[in-house]
Amino acid sequence: MRWKAERINGNPHVNRLVYPRRVTEYVNQLSGATPLIGAPPAGVEVAVWSLDTTLAAVGGFRLDDALPVLDAAERERAGRLVRPGDRQRYLASHLGLRVLLGGYLGLAPEEVALTREDCPCCGAPHGRPAVVGGGLHFSLSHSGDLAYFAFAAVTVGIDVEAVPDAAAVADVMTSLHPAETAELAALPGEERRVALARVWSRKEAYLKGTGAGLALGLADPYIGAGPAPAQVPGWLLRDLASPPGYAAALALAVRH
Repeated sequence: MRWKAERINGNPHVNRLVYPRRVTEYVNQLSGATPLIGAPPAGVEVAVWSLDTTLAAVGGFRLDDALPVLDAAERERAGRLVRPGDRQRYLASHLGLRVLLGGYLGLAPEEVALTREDCPCCGAPHGRPAVVGGGLHFSLSHSGDLAYFAFAAVTVGIDVEAVPDAAAVADVMTSLHPAETAELAALPGEERRVALARVWSRKEAYLKGTGAGLALGLADPYIGAGPAPAQVPGWLLRDLASPPGYAAALALAVRH
């Protein structure tokens, strides 16, 4: 299999990842400048973006001016964040999400209407975030000072994780699938930390895609801590390029 980067609206800097080709190379960078976004993904295409959430401006908007762009629920959430760093990361990632969604949908960022799907576990309206009216699926993840976004015409999940310290590895690894725990236990310390970030990002991308999140725990399904993720029926899982100290992964719903 191979990967293909497509030129969109004449812009060679915006790339769509085309499944089932290899999806490890192209992650578009959202900066402080207004992005050239292009057409929304169609079919089995996926568009992936990353963002440094420490920026003072995102997608042509100053972070100081972010609140009017967000909806009431986002503003309420931002207002509950006490630590300046947490607030900065939240505002930057949600402003970035709206800039990108607006670009794909042909709307101003503040015009994008968001909702929550019903939870597949309990039926309450706190499942996957979604665009009102559907048509474009998205997923957002942030860890440390980095945010990742995925956009597709079908259900998608994305996750980015900072490589944890040794104490976090010890706390988390036994909550995974027994085979994943054994794979991690067989690795030396530094490799184990990197591998845990890898398996965690894969598993959470999948769980975000299903809408279950962490409600059902991390034990199932088996996805693996090795160089490539195991595949889960109905989904395509791929690792994504990420900066040193991070791991990122994508899960895309597929029809058989």
